[in-house]
Amino acid sequence: MTPYAAVPSLGTPRVATGVPHFLAEGPVWDPFRGRILWVDILAGDVYVGRFAHGGAIDIDEKVPFPDTVGAVAVSAAGEWLVAGTRRLYTRGVDGGITAGPELIDVDDRRFNDGKPDPAGRFVVGTKGPGDELLLQVAPDGTGVVLDDDLGLSNGLAWTGDGRTLYSIDTLRRRIHARAYDPATGATGVRRVFVEFTQGYPDGMTVDSEDHLWVALWGEGRVVRISPAGDIVGTVEVPAPHTSCPVFAGPDLDTLIITTATEGMSPDDLAANPLSGRLFTVRTGHRGIHPNLWAGTPQPTPHLEETP
Repeated sequence: MTPYAAVPSLGTPRVATGVPHFLAEGPVWDPFRGRILWVDILAGDVYVGRFAHGGAIDIDEKVPFPDTVGAVAVSAAGEWLVAGTRRLYTRGVDGGITAGPELIDVDDRRFNDGKPDPAGRFVVGTKGPGDELLLQVAPDGTGVVLDDDLGLSNGLAWTGDGRTLYSIDTLRRRIHARAYDPATGATGVRRVFVEFTQGYPDGMTVDSEDHLWVALWGEGRVVRISPAGDIVGTVEVPAPHTSCPVFAGPDLDTLIITTATEGMSPDDLAANPLSGRLFTVRTGHRGIHPNLWAGTPQPTPHLEETP
């Protein structure tokens, strides 16, 4: 009997896409354009889709990048910030892609999951040989190291008031919590919020009641966790490698769940043929307005002094 057997079910997901991704991750709701963005990390692709009938997602666009793509964020204007292997890329509203400077100097380390904070800074972690990083990157490209001792930096979420940051260390099966100042980006002391004994926490999001929704890699489920750290609900997904959830839609009442086929044998894939797809489910809960990237810094206009 799994530790989740007695937890109430929060709905049955349906298949939303027909494309089997190798490592789909990081779904993002773009409220200004009514679109969903997500990445296939190792393929180096960012996907753009829209809701169709019955919770399906129609893919409108696939944008390749010259790197892995750990995460994508969107600005109010429609610009993208993409976490490449060792650098961040921006994509303008005209589709032009610009590479930023290298921010990682370890060959077998790459950027992984990342999200904007409430003020539009980009917080992003790494995956590699160990002692992984969690970085906070300002729009001007300057960065601050928040953690440098992680097994694998992964999912991120902020409470509705922006004053608590949750972050996942997948390999240690932990969710950390710390105080967060949305105005300055200053953080408090990190503490262990939840530890798992089964499944590996991957991506996560938060709902309007400040409950976390955490994808458990290897378990084929997303669990809902109360502010007290209790698992109070679950969504079982017919794909064992669940990677990340997000609430989306005009009313933020549809949960999108990405999954992957990475690490699955032919027998595993035969037993779980829907792996790698996106799923949607109405859980009876709503998300909060997504944090948006601050966007490309604009030059300060030069004002001529009047004689």
